[in-house]
Amino acid sequence: MISIKKLFVLTSVLTASLYGGITDFKTIDKATQAYDAKKYTKSASLLKQVDAKSPQKQYDLGNALYKSKNYDGALEAYKKAEGVDEATRLHNIGNSHFQKKELDKAIEAYEKSLKLRDDKDTKFNLELAKKMKKKKEEKKKKQQQKDKKDQKKKDDKKNKDQKKKDNKDQKKNDKKKDDKNNKDKKDGKKKDKDKKNKEDKKKESDKKKGDKKKDEKKKSDAQKDKKKQGDKDGQQSKAQKKKSKEEKLKEQELKRLMKKMQKGKTPTMMYQMGAGKKPRKDDDVKPW
Repeated sequence: MISIKKLFVLTSVLTASLYGGITDFKTIDKATQAYDAKKYTKSASLLKQVDAKSPQKQYDLGNALYKSKNYDGALEAYKKAEGVDEATRLHNIGNSHFQKKELDKAIEAYEKSLKLRDDKDTKFNLELAKKMKKKKEEKKKKQQQKDKKDQKKKDDKKNKDQKKKDNKDQKKNDKKKDDKNNKDKKDGKKKDKDKKNKEDKKKESDKKKGDKKKDEKKKSDAQKDKKKQGDKDGQQSKAQKKKSKEEKLKEQELKRLMKKMQKGKTPTMMYQMGAGKKPRKDDDVKPW
């Protein structure tokens, strides 16, 4: 990089034709002193006060801003410094991009500078930029691989967790299904039991009704039989009464006869005969 001091020497020789009047020259002198004292920010501030708009002023300003690590400001100043040594300007543009980690743009500026003039520092910076780019790409590639690997781990873990969750949900659903099936079976058994109980109750009720009808029929038959028996007994009773009346009459008649016989002094043997015994042949006695 061309030092700002050399440029100031050049401008002091060219006097105000490049920068302006005596006031500008004094300001430039102060800027040079600040630059030499490594007060780069102050130097850049003083250069900005110079009215001249020459490429040399922009180049000096770019150097001061670069030294103060204001690389964006330096790039802007270098781009406006067209007219100074092009190879050097491109070299410094490359340096500014390099500091900003914009390696592709730095490489491009260095290569353009080398096409204009072969320079050892520019070659060194170009090789360094290429090495850094390669290293950055390798690092990026490794990072991508690491990210890919980490992502794979995350996906595997996610899939594992999802699978675990799915299995848990499946078990939960299976349990619900089993509980439902068991409940349905239980309800089914209960329904069957209730149905059976209902049928048994109906059968029992029908049996009771049948038994009741049978009992009523038996009772009715018994009543009929009783009535028939009563009628029969009534008939028998009438017959017995009739018979009893006849027997009574016979008994009365027998008493009457006995009474009559007693009056006629009927032998006792005659009474026995009346009881069914036949008289002997030698009994030829007539009672009357």
